[in-house]
Amino acid sequence: MATIFQNRHAGRGLFLKTLHGVAALIFGAASIAPYAASDKTLVYCSEGSPAGFDPGLYTSGVEFTASAETVYNRLVDFKRGTTKLVPSLAERWEISENGREYTFYLRRGVKFHTTPWFKPTREFNVEDVLFTFNRMRDPNMAFRRAYPTEFPYWHGTGLDRIVEKIEAVGAEQMAVRFTLKEPNAGFLHNLAVPFASIHSAEYAAQLLKAGKPAQINQQPIGTGPFIFHRYVKDMMIQFVGNANYWKPADVQLSRLIFSITPDAAVRLQKMKRNECQVSVYPRPSDLAPFKADPHLRLLSQPGFSMGYLAYNVQHQPLNDVRVRRALDMAVNKKAIIDAVYEGHAQIAVAPMPPLQWSYDKTLQDAPRDLKRAKELLAQAGYPNGFTLSLWAPPVQRPYNPNARLMAEMIQSDWAKIGVKAKIVTYEWAEYLKRARQGEHDTGLFGWNGDNGDPDNWLSPLLSCAAVHTANQAKWCNTRFEALLQKAAHTSEENERTRLYIEAQKIFKDEQPFTSIAYPAAFQPIRKNVIGFKINPFDPTVFRGVAIKP
Repeated sequence: MATIFQNRHAGRGLFLKTLHGVAALIFGAASIAPYAASDKTLVYCSEGSPAGFDPGLYTSGVEFTASAETVYNRLVDFKRGTTKLVPSLAERWEISENGREYTFYLRRGVKFHTTPWFKPTREFNVEDVLFTFNRMRDPNMAFRRAYPTEFPYWHGTGLDRIVEKIEAVGAEQMAVRFTLKEPNAGFLHNLAVPFASIHSAEYAAQLLKAGKPAQINQQPIGTGPFIFHRYVKDMMIQFVGNANYWKPADVQLSRLIFSITPDAAVRLQKMKRNECQVSVYPRPSDLAPFKADPHLRLLSQPGFSMGYLAYNVQHQPLNDVRVRRALDMAVNKKAIIDAVYEGHAQIAVAPMPPLQWSYDKTLQDAPRDLKRAKELLAQAGYPNGFTLSLWAPPVQRPYNPNARLMAEMIQSDWAKIGVKAKIVTYEWAEYLKRARQGEHDTGLFGWNGDNGDPDNWLSPLLSCAAVHTANQAKWCNTRFEALLQKAAHTSEENERTRLYIEAQKIFKDEQPFTSIAYPAAFQPIRKNVIGFKINPFDPTVFRGVAIKP
């Protein structure tokens, strides 16, 4: 059954029906598309239903676009369309000489959202920052005990280990200090990542008192440019523009609608019919039709993402590096680039893309050699091969436009060396949940850079701390880990680069996953959409975006 959260007192807007699988949202007598043309409403064709609206619980762009980049703000943020840090809820910050203390001076006059389910009695202050991060840090916190959750990014980046304390500074409750146990070069950039979005401590207290703490993930309250209005699972999400936003120029839309459309072909048609004005990334096969339509623009830029194939090293026989090398050696990456990405991607070799500083240009794949792959399997004790599961996500992602086709191609490649792969998929949220629990043997995953720092690739995907979160290979290597820790304690970029290059060589030797593709980034918009920029990180951002009648 569809889950519905809506304002029952607003007196406008009822979800009426689904026509040919496409949600039709009615405002009075007008459908989405005409309403968008007559008012400052923008409809976004999104690719999937979010599992929830609490950014700290997730690592996926589906959730981040629907929550962190609409409803919430962070202490610091990235300048739209760039990797440059700018002030947000913190107007400024200071870093101590020893690199362990970060003091943030908070912005005054920032209001939390007013909704039918919450009416704030005060403005944003340090209590909200303390609640947000202490909920991640302290499993014994009352709210955390009432609503037990995991925070994959907080743990995956090692912030749970390095943050010693967080405290209010001064008497006015408008400054907060983070004290680290040790210097961490990526700390400030990590605070601009969606997981660090600031919640209302007052709203959390209200939910706790009412015995409904899980509602924080269903009816979100933030300080961001858009206010959550309602959600019809698998159909639509509705937001309204925040008239009290602290940066008025960023709110150019009166309404923002997510029309949840997993089928890329349907997204193309909805864009052509002006039922959506912005769409999530297209399939490679749809690039030409988007370019040919005189009413559409196809934005593009080099991608900051990677599609990869993870080997769960906690499952036999994938705990044997010879098996992993054999599987890697059998995969025809060029054929995948040609068929899945239609040539709009670069063959991936390292665990990060070439746009990332510290990328090791010297790494090379082992030659594709089926005979040698069979020899490696025989040496590992599997001369007749074996059977395993190969997971494929059900949604189109920027790093993988057609996971099913990619899985079928890999399945065919492995069959040539005697390995039988059973393709498995689940609904997106379930897929991620089960993968975190390590149920897969092998699986297709991807990563989009979150903050522009090399650690953002290596720690979440490959560190020991991330084994139960985004480290889908479940791989933990002490030499690799030591290099990550040393690099994190170093501020000098050349030395960090040297350490990360050494770590990448260990990765290549151990092969916990096969890097497959570094895709180019594309995003289609209608020509009457102005101010839109492709986010180098995964989530789609609507701050500062406007639509002409």
